Amino acid sequence: MQIVSEIREPLVTGHRTISDVTDDISSRVEESPTRAWWFGFAISLVLLVSGGWFMGDMLWNGIGRWGLNKTVQWSWDITNFVWWVGIGHAGTLISAILLLFRQKWRTSINRAAEAMTIFAVICALIWPMVHMGRVWLGYWALPLPNAYGSLWVNFHSPLLWDVFAISTYFSVSLLFWYIGLVPDFATIRDRATTKTSRLVYGMLSLGGQGGADAWKHYENVALILAGLCTPLVLSVHTIVSMDFATSVIPGWHTTIFPPYFVAGAIFSGFAMVLTLMLVVRKVYRLEHYITLEHIELMNLVIMITGSIVGIAYISELFMAWYSGVSYEQYAFMNRVGGDYWWAYGLMMTCNVVSPQMFWFKKIRTSITATFALSIVVNIGMWFERFVIIVTSLHRDYLPSSWVYFTPTAWDVMCYVFTFGLFFTLFFLFAKYFPVVNMAEVKSALKNSDAKVYKSRVTIKDEMEVV
Repeated sequence: MQIVSEIREPLVTGHRTISDVTDDISSRVEESPTRAWWFGFAISLVLLVSGGWFMGDMLWNGIGRWGLNKTVQWSWDITNFVWWVGIGHAGTLISAILLLFRQKWRTSINRAAEAMTIFAVICALIWPMVHMGRVWLGYWALPLPNAYGSLWVNFHSPLLWDVFAISTYFSVSLLFWYIGLVPDFATIRDRATTKTSRLVYGMLSLGGQGGADAWKHYENVALILAGLCTPLVLSVHTIVSMDFATSVIPGWHTTIFPPYFVAGAIFSGFAMVLTLMLVVRKVYRLEHYITLEHIELMNLVIMITGSIVGIAYISELFMAWYSGVSYEQYAFMNRVGGDYWWAYGLMMTCNVVSPQMFWFKKIRTSITATFALSIVVNIGMWFERFVIIVTSLHRDYLPSSWVYFTPTAWDVMCYVFTFGLFFTLFFLFAKYFPVVNMAEVKSALKNSDAKVYKSRVTIKDEMEVV
């Protein structure tokens, strides 16, 4: 008897060598910006400047510019905060957890995912600061020694938990991202043709020469940071969910929120990584490094986490009915059939129905379908946060307080400002930093020979077949 098995698809296609990897990725940093890059960067700057004007006007005149009212005191701003924190989840997940599990397919996408994490967390941090109304007093949220009177930090407040969780998450993620860049900075430094480039990348590479001891220390530090990041992936959005779960608002105080929020964050984060990487793949001609297998595996993660989110939605509806609490039942009835039924319908369609398309291999390996569905997922996840926050607040215990929240131009344009900031930072990163991790891709080359993939392993079974 003969046992025949196929080896997995190559992680790097096109018979690329180590030298090819260096040339293909470093040249994107060394060459002049393309027209496509300038076009995207110009759009990002337009969003940044136009949204920045509204943001500045709002800071000058106060958050009364937003559509907030007596009943709906959290709305568009906190929706955006939770959404951006969720977007930043996939980067650390890809970098840390998949590294610990020795998943080699992460090597081509982890660098851009880590950068996305940093920029998304920066955008998220803007919203609690501006929501306070007095940005210049933002440091009051920090547990610093008080020299200005009887100001005491309330350690019982879930918002203070956010300060600890997100600042720790940002610091460790930034360090993890930068450490991973050091070997690639050294490569670009050695290839630099100008004194300025050699000086800048020489400083960024910390003088690394690529010796055996340096690589040993680099790998040890990467594993240590991955171990630190792993609990952060689960804890950050868990703590964000507790901002809601520790309240007494119907629809919020539920124990399902921590796993539900974490799954949703991974769901939306992977969708944003796909959106960005498909564009980078096309513009920078990185089809040999970001292959259809990478795209298919990420689509599978989206399909699984989308299904988990769908189960959480159904569980919420069931438990509201099963609880017998009239306020809880009304909160969910209002979500489904109240004034914001359209937002709930969009949330369910985008987050539950659309990911199920990835059950079909033809769709999950289609670039066009993947790009479209990745955007649909992120739209749905924004509406999820909007539904959770607004529909639980706009119908208070007192019918006299009931109100319909309507966003103003300042709500929308402040959100546009964060998009402009995010994409401006990402375009600068894609131009001046290596967008793919050269060092880790080279380590995966030995498993990426197309000839090996096409071959079949034939083993003669000498055992008797009964």
